[in-house]
Order: sequence, then C-alpha cells, then structure tokens
Amino acid sequence: MRIIVGVTGASGVIMGYYLLQALKSCPDCEIHLVASKAALVTWKYETDMPFSALTSLADAVYEEDELTALIASGTFVTDGMIVLPCSMKTLAGIVCGYAENLLLRAADVCLKENRKVVLCPREMPLGRIHLHNMELAAQYGCTVIPPMLTFYNGAQTVEDQIHHVIGKILLQFGLPYARMKPWDAGLVWEKETVANG
Repeated sequence: MRIIVGVTGASGVIMGYYLLQALKSCPDCEIHLVASKAALVTWKYETDMPFSALTSLADAVYEEDELTALIASGTFVTDGMIVLPCSMKTLAGIVCGYAENLLLRAADVCLKENRKVVLCPREMPLGRIHLHNMELAAQYGCTVIPPMLTFYNGAQTVEDQIHHVIGKILLQFGLPYARMKPWDAGLVWEKETVANG
C-alpha cells in the first residue's frame, strides 16, 4: 500500500506523528509525506520533539513548493491521501481545486484519479464557511473525519483519544490498528448490569 500524508499548520500536528507511526507499523505500507511550512511553525509551538521525529517516519518527504514531485502526478499510483490535521485554508483549497502547493496538488490528483482522500479538519467552533466547505468535500468524494473526542472507549488520556482518531482513519483504508478500542455493546451492557445490581 502507498499512502500520501499531508500535515498542515492547524493545531494538533502531533496527530500526524501518531498517524505516521501507525502506518510505519503496517507491513508493506509506503509513506509519502508533505508538510506545509505552517506545520513546522505549529510543530515548534506544540511539541518538544525535533521535526525530524516526524519526517524520519516517512519513506519519502517533500517540500510544499516541490511541484515536480512524484505525488504531483496521477501516473504515480497511490492508494490515497490523508490530511491530518487539515487546516481550514487547506480544506478551502482542496474543495476549490486551488492546487497552489504540493499538498493541495496531491489531494487534487487523488480526487481526479478517484482515489481515497481523508480530511481531518481541526477548528472550533466551525463557521458557516467551514461547514460549507466540509459539505463540498464530502460531495466531491472526500471522507471527513474531524478529530472528535470519544467516550465509549474509556479513554483516560489525550493519547488514548488520538489513538482512537488514528484507528478511525486507518479503517478507511482497511488497515487494523490495535491501539484503537472499538465499540463493544456487550461490554457496555455488562457495565450497566453490574451498576444496576
């Protein structure tokens, strides 16, 4: 499997790191990473790790202005693209076909070639323009997975929540993720039975 990962400057860039770690653990998964310049800025604000901790997990790394890169062409066959986190600027660029940089161009290529595109928009609250663009993205064939909190999995830490988001993303590509706790109605029923005596 060959997957493109885009990391933008939206808050939550550490999720991109967890995603690459998960993909790296998948057998025969080739990772092509393109991070925006804004992603590097946010990375420095939000993490204590060197940016190389992210880039070292990819098989190929591209600059956002590297428009002659392999992933800029539809003849370079991939299984699709994940943008995590996806800024509202990037979301707007994708739905408008405004492929001004490699990250946007790679998403544009995946869409025109009918390949899977998973967008993980990060903003709060969501304005009408944001919601409209997410609706358009879905209409154009993207899968929209905002990194939302989940409570049925018994998450105790932020890391637990991140693992759940990563698991939901990987499900779109048919990839298992052992660190995601799926819904278990039987477990919920058992807890309720114990609580009610």
